[in-house]
Amino acid sequence: MPGYAICTEPRSGSSYLCQLLESTGVLGRPREYFNVGAVRRFGVQDYPEDAEGQLAEIPRLGATPNGVYGLKIFTTHFDAVARTRWAVRLPDLAFVFLQRRDLLGQAISHVRAMQTQQWGSRFEAVREPAYNAGAINNELVRLARCETRWRYYFARNGIEALHLAYEDIEADPQRAVEAVGRLVGLGEAPRIDPEKIRIERQRDALNEEWRARFLAESRDLGVLH
Repeated sequence: MPGYAICTEPRSGSSYLCQLLESTGVLGRPREYFNVGAVRRFGVQDYPEDAEGQLAEIPRLGATPNGVYGLKIFTTHFDAVARTRWAVRLPDLAFVFLQRRDLLGQAISHVRAMQTQQWGSRFEAVREPAYNAGAINNELVRLARCETRWRYYFARNGIEALHLAYEDIEADPQRAVEAVGRLVGLGEAPRIDPEKIRIERQRDALNEEWRARFLAESRDLGVLH
């Protein structure tokens, strides 16, 4: 039973990638299985709250009929369930490292989503977003550190993770899906089912306004933090 973990951070395009992979019907159902709230929003109301119970469910809930399974994990999830040693115990596990090259755009997107609680295009905003330079800077630093943590994890363990970038996935989604198919050893190239892709891009003019304002206020080539 081959599987893969998508190692990433919020607002990296991970939900879009997961939906692309799941749409093929042969590349598992990668979701945040160490996030009880996220899984229950998908309709699994009796999903366990304890990490051991969640780990046990991944090969079942995360698999397509051909046995391939997937999951998505952030560093916050990893820290919360580290005692399970999930990466050791999950069978035949490969790794995907998903990043967004536009780190500032990712930070802005995450700050806005945390304010509005609008984590996807199908969600309604619970409040209006408000520009906050300090929050954006803190998130920019946090994301940079988290990306370094993943790189360290792969290097320290000799893991050759499949490296995907959101910008490349957006430009050529089929190529990304085929790369994951090769990673888990599928004999035939998986195909995206466009009818099952429901995620829409959320970034808009407000994101660009915040970017311009942040750079105008914070740009300083003479300082290296």
